[in-house]
Amino acid sequence: MKKKFTLFLGAIALVAVGLLTFQSCTKDFEEINTDPYRPQNIPVGEEFKQVLQNIYAFSPAWITQLQQNLIGDVYSGYMTPPTPFRGNSNNMTYDLVDGWNEWPWNVAYGSVMSPLRRMEQNAGTNYPEFNAWAKICRVEAMHRLSDIYGPIIYTNYGVLTPNGGVEYDCQEKAYMQFFADLDAAVATLTPLKDNANAKANFANFDLVYNGDITKWIQFANALHLRLAIRISRVAPAVAKAEGEKAMSQSVGIMSDNSGNFLVTSSDGSTHPLNVMDNAWNDIRMGAPMESILTGFNDPRLEKYFEPSVIVPGVHKGIRQGIAIAAKSDYEGFSALDDPDKVQLMTAAEVFFLRAEAALLGWSNTGGTAKSLYEQGVQMSFDQHGTGSAAAYLASTAPAAPYVDPVNAANNAGPASAVSPKWDDAAGTAVKWEQIITQKWIAVYPDGQEAWSEYRRTGFPRLYPVLVNNSAGKIDSQKGIKRINFPGPEYRTNKDEVDRATQCLGGPDNGGTSLWWDID
Repeated sequence: MKKKFTLFLGAIALVAVGLLTFQSCTKDFEEINTDPYRPQNIPVGEEFKQVLQNIYAFSPAWITQLQQNLIGDVYSGYMTPPTPFRGNSNNMTYDLVDGWNEWPWNVAYGSVMSPLRRMEQNAGTNYPEFNAWAKICRVEAMHRLSDIYGPIIYTNYGVLTPNGGVEYDCQEKAYMQFFADLDAAVATLTPLKDNANAKANFANFDLVYNGDITKWIQFANALHLRLAIRISRVAPAVAKAEGEKAMSQSVGIMSDNSGNFLVTSSDGSTHPLNVMDNAWNDIRMGAPMESILTGFNDPRLEKYFEPSVIVPGVHKGIRQGIAIAAKSDYEGFSALDDPDKVQLMTAAEVFFLRAEAALLGWSNTGGTAKSLYEQGVQMSFDQHGTGSAAAYLASTAPAAPYVDPVNAANNAGPASAVSPKWDDAAGTAVKWEQIITQKWIAVYPDGQEAWSEYRRTGFPRLYPVLVNNSAGKIDSQKGIKRINFPGPEYRTNKDEVDRATQCLGGPDNGGTSLWWDID
């Protein structure tokens, strides 16, 4: 990495203590979550801009690198750094770096939960649309956090225990509250969807849909379906009820690319991936992406990544968890084709969610598993401007073997066992793998969501690490399951962290599965 990264690691404690006063949301809660520098005449709702730009942090890029890139983006198989951080003993080789991995927590509580709480206090009962909007934003941000750590502080946020801590929710309880919050938000917004005043209020602060309440409701329903599918293996009856409800809600569910949840920067900041990729040369294409996209002859490959320098004109990805002696060895692998807006959900993903729901036998899906799968692929093609997907959907081309031009010891077979063509004669397991593999391609570059789905399903079949520095805590074949609770929480909220660890059913480390991850 450039000097910028090297320097911030050394200064991270000073930054966290001196400038970003959200290291812990527990002791001294009121002091921490009351901003003395907030001008008192800021319009009610202004906080939404901060929130929307920190579900996935826009800037500075080093925060995003720690919030998502060196966690979900890597563990999803989408990307891998060429940089051997900390002598190649780091998140990629399963030596989890606590100082890095507390940043998803820091951002979620400091730049999402805190401003939303402040906004709701200022809005009171005068802006019911804002309170509903806050619930949707809160669920979108905090389900991502829960899918990193497991138990989180959610229903008890802002409520101190007698010993001055804050109680965690086990992940099951948090998910049930996510569903309840989305229900409440949709119930409030549905009669307001054509209300001119409410729409104008939204438009002042909306960095996604420019005040279109209908699209917010449809996004909330899509998010509801995502979370229902997420728990479909561990709580099938609840999942079915919640998913069918989301798909049948009167306003509808995200169904075309005009409803894609894409966040625009309010100040013109470039996408942080572009900084990591172009300015720092710290992230490159992942090996599973090379295997699947090149093998499938997928036209989205050119939209996602640049050809490599190391093998000119050919796309080359880096395998995660390998021996890297020097950054220069892998820096010439495929760079990212610069993204613009931050993508948190697309219509293509929703079609794949509905396809899986149909495969599970749920009602209200609006089609068969096959028809919804094929619509999902075409919707993704439309999003990226790659034309008709008809020939692609007729292809039985398999994923390609992976070849590392630097070190043949990293070579591996195909990362997927399926092809794009739907096989009606195949069993449920094959169809499920096809749906998830195509969803994985379409969800790019949101590695956090893709990592969650990989842990839930095991698809696509990512390559295991070859260098495992976890001291036996993380299985190389199963992969990383979660991130440890943040160090500051142990220092300020230890009793509650200890109770939260009991929810996990295992130790607080990267090898313990989350509630919905039953494999």
